[in-house]
Parts: sequence; structure tokens; C-alpha cells
Amino acid sequence: MPLFDGLGSGGEKTAIVIDLGAAYTKCGFAGETGPRFIIPSEIRKPGQQQAIKVVQYNINTEELYVILKEFIHLLYFRHLLVNPRDRRVVIIESILSPSHFRETLTKVFFKQFEVPSVLFAPSHLMAVMTLGINSALVMDCGHTETLVLPKIDIRELDGLLVEQCTVDTDTTTGQSVPAAIGTIPEDTVEDIKVRTCFVSDLQRGLKIQEAKFNLDGTAERPAPPPDVDYPLDGEKILHVKGSIRDSLMEILFEQDNEEKSVATLILDALVKCPIDTRKVLSENLVVIGGTAMLPGFLHRLLAEIRLLVEKPKYSSVLASKSLRIHAPPAKPNCTAWLGDSLNDFCVSSRWKALSVY
Repeated sequence: MPLFDGLGSGGEKTAIVIDLGAAYTKCGFAGETGPRFIIPSEIRKPGQQQAIKVVQYNINTEELYVILKEFIHLLYFRHLLVNPRDRRVVIIESILSPSHFRETLTKVFFKQFEVPSVLFAPSHLMAVMTLGINSALVMDCGHTETLVLPKIDIRELDGLLVEQCTVDTDTTTGQSVPAAIGTIPEDTVEDIKVRTCFVSDLQRGLKIQEAKFNLDGTAERPAPPPDVDYPLDGEKILHVKGSIRDSLMEILFEQDNEEKSVATLILDALVKCPIDTRKVLSENLVVIGGTAMLPGFLHRLLAEIRLLVEKPKYSSVLASKSLRIHAPPAKPNCTAWLGDSLNDFCVSSRWKALSVY
């Protein structure tokens, strides 16, 4: 049973808030200061070693329904321990979430679990709610994508680990990753990123990029940080090279052929806003998402923006050069969840009720 059985306005039981992320799902009860549980967004079938991701947009709705049904059942009866029929549900979603995913998820809640009502709330808006401000430019830097209004893909870490790292076992040393363990589980890759990787400062990052793209070899790469030994299965040790630790996140700040990076996404979004709103937005930047928690990320992002804003492309259209990043009252990966837990949506008239569905 939950630690308490809180009541909302009118004697209703407090709503359940679910932030269904690509890597992790945050779930808990409205009105609390943080989610009760943060669990991987995946299910495991008996006899299958490979976990099945819950957030999938490229599978048919019948298969998606089965996956979502099993995952939501897990949330209710293993973690939250409440009756689904007693509580409304708030779903934190990305503004780019496909309609078929939203409709299938709604069908699961109404048909399978018979919840009273469901409300979908955009993660960007919920993050702003935690700060008590009306205007902000929000960047959501998550597991598989970074959103301002556009979207970019992030290079996966597992490819670098397979190509550049080695594994020691009880009997051998220096084996390649495929020879020693085959493939690295995705949850292990995520853990390696969180525990070992960081974002370099601006000057160091520019030198790393210069050495990477310098074809004649005249640019010298800064000395990498120490290698890290990461234990696998209690029997094997993965040697994570220092060059991976400090260069992995550079993909976010490297400008491609179209001169796009996470910093340019923010500035381009500002430029597309009405001119009289740009100042207030530039002074109210909110960054959320798990990747934003990496050491050095926010400092580097702000430095990149301040460097780019002096270029003619932006200086001629952005009168205000002052950009400020808010510090929300929760960790970046839980900010959207907290916003919906505390805001008035939980008692609004925008709920979709079971009777209407």
C-alpha cells in the first residue's frame, strides 16, 4: 500500500502522475515533491534475455497495446500498489509523441484498467510550472533525443564501447568486447554514460573537435582523462577509455553541415519567436532531461550560446545578449514530473473521462 491515501479537492483520491520516458519512467502521486519510483521503461518476457522497450513508435498498435498493458500493470501492482479504478491519471508526454502511441496508451488505461480519467500534459509546460514563471524556453535533453522545438539524434555510446574498449576476464586480458561478452545491454550502456562520462568546458571541447576533424593531423588533442574500469557480471572488467569519457557528449555541440547543435537549436528557436518575446524567453531558459544531468553540461551549453550569439547570424536579430538558465527545484530528469504533480491540471476540466471515451 502507498505510504498515505491522500485526497484531492472534493474528496477525490490524488491523481497518479506518470512520466513515460524513452529510458526511464517516473511515477508517483500528485502533490508530492518527487516520484515514488524511477524504473526502466521496459518489460521482460519469460525466457527472453533481451528486454522489450515500452516507448516504441515503429511497431503496430496491437503489439504496442500488449507491451503497454504489461508495463502499466507492473506500475500499478508492483510499485504503486493502488486500485486503478480509484485514481485519475496524468501522463507527461513529449510534444512530438505520435498520435497512435497516445491513443493506444489511452485505450490501455480505459479498456484494461478502467481508470476514471486521463490527462496528457506536455513535458515542456510542466517543467515551467515548477518555477512559477509564465515564459521560458525549455530544452529537453533526454535519452534518445534533444528537443527545443526541433529535434536531433544523439550518437549511441555502445558503438564506441564496442570499437575502442577491451575486457578482462579471470583467464584473459585485453579481449575485444564482441569476443568477450558479445553485445553490451542497453541499461549497462546508460549506466556507463551516467557514471563515467562528462562534458568538457568550451575551450577543451573546441580543441577536441578541432583534432577530430583535422584531416592533416596538425591539431593536437588535449590529454584525455584517466581510463575507468567498469565491472561486468561480477567476473569481467570493461576498460572505458578516457578519450570516450570526454568526447562522447561533443556530438551535442558539434555543428553539422547545416550548422546545427543543441546551442543553435535554442538560438534558432528564439529567432523564430515574435520579436517582443525574445528578451523574456532568453532570460528564462529551462533545461530538463536526464542527459542534462551530466557534469559540465549546463556550463558548456551557456558558454556555447554566449559564443554563438556574437556571430552576425544571431547578433543582428537578437537585441538581448543576456541568457540565463533557471535552476528548477528538482533534478532535470524529474522536473516535468514535479510540475504536473504540483500544478492545477490535476483538478482541471481538461481530463478525458472514461464515460466520454
